[in-house]
Amino acid sequence: MSRGGWAVIALLAAFLVAGCGTGGISKNGDQSRGKTLFQQKCSGCHTLADAGSNGTVGPNLDDAFASDRRQGYKQSTIEQVVADQIKLAAGQMPANLVKGGDVGAVAAYVAAVAGVPGKGGNLTSGKDIFAANCGSCHTLADAATTGKVGPNLDQLKPAFARVQRQVTNGGAVMPAFKGKLTPAQIKAVAKYVSSVAGKH
Repeated sequence: MSRGGWAVIALLAAFLVAGCGTGGISKNGDQSRGKTLFQQKCSGCHTLADAGSNGTVGPNLDDAFASDRRQGYKQSTIEQVVADQIKLAAGQMPANLVKGGDVGAVAAYVAAVAGVPGKGGNLTSGKDIFAANCGSCHTLADAATTGKVGPNLDQLKPAFARVQRQVTNGGAVMPAFKGKLTPAQIKAVAKYVSSVAGKH
């Protein structure tokens, strides 16, 4: 893990120990909306089993919160830590990734699933795989994603073989997903992207 990732985890731990917050406990966030937002905005950088994401830029959220759960920290405390991290945009996290009530939604979702045994699963739908692993970096109307790090796929309209090769091997700033996604998952996401890009 990068030094920035460890710094974020250390900050998370400090918040948990101190019970600190920047504006009160986040309450009643819409977890369903939070999952959608997480997949669109956060999954490219964070690993979270329930979201099916494998990002490595930011901390692995399952690892970051598993030990805190074992130590008995309440879900509300974890939710506040996540909300604070989003608001503070610590480390490499972009500022204003989500705003207003969406902060509470993402925080509620992450707090409900991060580091919880049995959460997560092996995604098989190309659209779900895309949302969990690619949407935070790419714009694709069918998936309702607006990422700006990588190319706008609706404009690019890549063919199946190109998507499959890029997802497998990576390139430029895009990481390789070989070994992170199964060959079947790579095929599914390539089929999905090539079939919907530029169609909306």
